[in-house]
Amino acid sequence: MGLSTHVLDTMHGCPAAGMGVALYTTQGEEATLVKRFVLNTDGRNPDGPLYDNASLRVGTYRLVFDVSGYFAARGVALPEPNFLNRVALDFGVAHTDQHYHVPLLVSPWSYSTYRGS
Repeated sequence: MGLSTHVLDTMHGCPAAGMGVALYTTQGEEATLVKRFVLNTDGRNPDGPLYDNASLRVGTYRLVFDVSGYFAARGVALPEPNFLNRVALDFGVAHTDQHYHVPLLVSPWSYSTYRGS
């Protein structure tokens, strides 16, 4: 339960190990940084869930993924400016008794997300 994320690199067909991610709470246009972390070898937060079930609150959140930094570090030749720099996903949590999983499938040119379980 709680909130989690997972990133898969669709260009290389592997987890996005080493990608930087930031988690924010949001209220309107204002965003407050909760934490920054670097994805582990499985493309997940090394500390486990971003919020456990007891800590997750109803509200709005933002995950920001450093896509261009990740692909540049992997040695991918990117144009300047890159098509995707950072991907920001704004989402809401309405039910704290449910698990909110926010996966990202990403390449230097595209991304996809959904509410996972």
